[in-house]
Amino acid sequence: MATETAPQATESRLRAPEVTIVIPLLNEQATIEKLWEGIDRALAGAGIAAEVIFVDDGSTDGTMGLLEGLHERDPRVRVVSFKRNFGQHPAMHAGLSRARGEVVVTMDGDLQNAPEDMPRLLAAVESGYDVASGRRTARRDSWGRTLPSRLINGMLRRFTGVQISDFGCAFNAYRRDVVVPMLGAIGKQKFTKALVLSCGASVVEVDVDHAARADPSRYSPLRLTRLALHVLAGFWPQPIQLIGIGLGLICTASAVALGTYGVVFWIDHSNFPGPLFGGVVLLAVLGFQGFILALIGEYLGRIQRDVEGRPLYMIDRELG
Repeated sequence: MATETAPQATESRLRAPEVTIVIPLLNEQATIEKLWEGIDRALAGAGIAAEVIFVDDGSTDGTMGLLEGLHERDPRVRVVSFKRNFGQHPAMHAGLSRARGEVVVTMDGDLQNAPEDMPRLLAAVESGYDVASGRRTARRDSWGRTLPSRLINGMLRRFTGVQISDFGCAFNAYRRDVVVPMLGAIGKQKFTKALVLSCGASVVEVDVDHAARADPSRYSPLRLTRLALHVLAGFWPQPIQLIGIGLGLICTASAVALGTYGVVFWIDHSNFPGPLFGGVVLLAVLGFQGFILALIGEYLGRIQRDVEGRPLYMIDRELG
């Protein structure tokens, strides 16, 4: 990527972009202006010719109005507006599929990502890596968010074979040629970074700042649980067969052990507490069955979406 002097920054707005920045938004009217100011400063300081694609994921506040104003003031700003809320990952697909830059930067719009870190991500890609993966330092989320994230990161490391520490960080830089082949899966599958890296793209981690959210996180415990199931269904081959085998072995071993204990206790005391232990075994089996049914539900949902051929999203307006 070429470097420009400050007077050339204005000219860079009119040239084909070297970098595309993709930012999904949902009800972020309070952060848009400050976010854009930070991005503008970062691009001007590095002299980077860039376009910024904001994807409004069905916001119900004044987000779209502010985006229209940004587009009118600056031709580098492009806007895609959904008819309703379709989710962060379909919104990411909408931006990535429209990117024209050789390098694509993805980031959140809630100011937890610092635009000032962007040149470091771009420099890492320029040095020869396909992906510069953001790694959040001094993460400012509650334990209710960080603990499940650690679990999901561990699962993704195990299933993809890629040893990075932060799959959940949305602040990353990609060479566009490693993203394009994965567009058929991005949006349908969560964790864009894991998808790209699972196909062999080279990666380096870059430490980035992470600020606290001004409002509560949209990732509730229920949503994080569903996300973990999504990881299992999307990145773990044939999990139902493996879980079924494990369930059979555990239940069989438990039945043998408890049956043996029951016989010995009955002989020694003439009083085997069968209902108690039978209830424990029954609850354990029901718990495992519930998990398997949840996993099957994830698969059936994917099959239904593919059979119906429903679009990932419907676009209401597009600017730029």
